[in-house]
Amino acid sequence: MKTSSLSTRLGLMVSLMGAGLVLLLATLAFLVLDHELEKMARKSLENKMELIQHSLTMNLNTREIATRNHPLPDLVMGHDNFYLTIVGPLPTTDVLLSVGTRVQAPLMTDFTASETLGYLTWADGRGNQQLGASRLVRLRSGENVRVLLTRDRADDQALLSAYLRSTLFVLPLLLVLIGLGAWWLVQRGLAPLKQFSHVAAKVTTQDLTHRLAVDNLPKELAELAQAFNVMLDRLDAGVQQLSQFSDDLAHELRAPLTNLMGKAQVTLSRPRVPEAYKAALESSVEELERLARIVYDMLFLAQVSHPSARASFTTVSLAQEAERVMELFAFSAEEKHLSLSLSGNAQVQGDRLMIQRALSNLLSNAIRHSPEGGYVPLSVEAGADSICVLVSNAGAGIEAHHLPHVFERFYRADSSRARTEGGTGLGLAIVQSIMTLHQGQADVHSQPSGFTQFRLVFPRPCGAPTDTAPAAPIMSATLMK
Repeated sequence: MKTSSLSTRLGLMVSLMGAGLVLLLATLAFLVLDHELEKMARKSLENKMELIQHSLTMNLNTREIATRNHPLPDLVMGHDNFYLTIVGPLPTTDVLLSVGTRVQAPLMTDFTASETLGYLTWADGRGNQQLGASRLVRLRSGENVRVLLTRDRADDQALLSAYLRSTLFVLPLLLVLIGLGAWWLVQRGLAPLKQFSHVAAKVTTQDLTHRLAVDNLPKELAELAQAFNVMLDRLDAGVQQLSQFSDDLAHELRAPLTNLMGKAQVTLSRPRVPEAYKAALESSVEELERLARIVYDMLFLAQVSHPSARASFTTVSLAQEAERVMELFAFSAEEKHLSLSLSGNAQVQGDRLMIQRALSNLLSNAIRHSPEGGYVPLSVEAGADSICVLVSNAGAGIEAHHLPHVFERFYRADSSRARTEGGTGLGLAIVQSIMTLHQGQADVHSQPSGFTQFRLVFPRPCGAPTDTAPAAPIMSATLMK
């Protein structure tokens, strides 16, 4: 079944709602009109009854009523829709007076009456609705008579019938006008959505520059357009990053592959002694190891970027993980006669192995760039809202224009030195990805020929104490010369 358009559905809903409101208003108008007509009929009966009661109590007795030589017929005969009946008290049904312009059939004589005004309704022989007002009246002579003043509501019924006929005649036209108006309003209201489809049709992976104009849009659509533009900005940034990453990866892989191919071609260009083949293979192994490290780091970045990686989070002691990492690098530090130290402690929620990886990448960089006989301190500091791990070293430092880019993939402040030392350019990018996964961040502060400090900022776990944990004892990885 083909799904109808949004404008058709909205127009139909608005039309049905409008039709329902029109029907409701027409019904309410009919009920109000009927109520007001009955209210007016009762009021006229009440006023006439007051005059009739005054005439009966002041001037007449039962004999005088029957003679008609009195003003009672004049009160009724001037109105086409009134009829007066006066009978004796129950069980007597003698009609003392029956007067009216229209003959009433059948004549109502068996009604009950009391001293207070009462109302009763019935239909006459022609089917017209009759509204009667009855009262028990005491005459001047002390006799009681029952008075029934009837109003024929045929004119009221005719008015209500005319209203119904006119409503039924006009109602279809109103429904058509409501439907057309609803369709026009919906089409006009949804017209800005065409801009969405127009922009979406032009967006491709090769061209993500198109944006929606938020000017003159309704508030709801303006918010949607703003969110759509933000989404396109994120996609554009992601595609640009992926494109840049692909270019960087191709550049990084090209060098070792070119070296491997060149060495293999040179080695095979002519017969050589076994030692030459062995040297070529050993050199090729070094390049293959570099390729393997790049691939491993790429796989790790893909793993860290997956949201399911947060499922393995547990409580991690930063001091304990830092001690393990320092033990792993103790030999490297000893070769350069570096002193490693650790202070402070705190716990965070995270993946233990990933935190170890981030710390090992930072400590490896610190050892690599520290001068011989230097000092590399690690410290854990707990603040009010966050917990920080600081890894510092004194070395050549990082120039200011490099600082915003050091966490980018394959970025190297000194590319020749990094390749000579076997770096892949992904270490700090991995650190940043790990911290993003832990809802934290990594940053760096450095001065050329000064002190460089990398910082891992973790969010404080809920319920964790705000005071800094007691400092761990200083751990020396090796020893001064």
